[in-house]
Amino acid sequence: MTMLYDLTIPAWQNGLKALSGELARARAWGEENAVGELQFAAARLAPDMFPLASQVRFACAQALQPLARLAGCDIPEFAEDATGFAGMQEQIAATLDFLGAVDRSTLGDDLEHMVSFTLPNGMTFDMRAFDYVRDWAQPQFFFHRTAAYAILRHMGVPLGKADYVGYMMRYLRAGTAPAA
Repeated sequence: MTMLYDLTIPAWQNGLKALSGELARARAWGEENAVGELQFAAARLAPDMFPLASQVRFACAQALQPLARLAGCDIPEFAEDATGFAGMQEQIAATLDFLGAVDRSTLGDDLEHMVSFTLPNGMTFDMRAFDYVRDWAQPQFFFHRTAAYAILRHMGVPLGKADYVGYMMRYLRAGTAPAA
């Protein structure tokens, strides 16, 4: 039987570890190219979008909020955006530590369990746990995770798909990688 854990935690761990690696590459690239941490933290794709530091904080929050909604867990919250790479990495590390401590049984296997939540604008949603994970939790996490990646690319950091999904290398069939 598919457990809600299997649909969520490993994907969020993979995404956050990749994001951490991308931030490390961005920091090194920034040092070599005279792009400061504050420039990165404040960078955004469009004037009405949140900056990189917010996207990182939101990605972490979107990996934690479902645990509160699905299992009633008390979760850590990051009230403020980080001002540099160290702070963003700390948020990711704290989120990964929390996710790593979640027992597989915590989220259960009841895909029909009802989940209700209200957004700050007053909109309230009622859905089954499976629908919540598929239609809300995963898209919300990957929206912010992708926005962070796109901001780094927009700033000039030489990242590619292999950075975004580097965890896939563990599934690579031996002898099938292209020659360098």
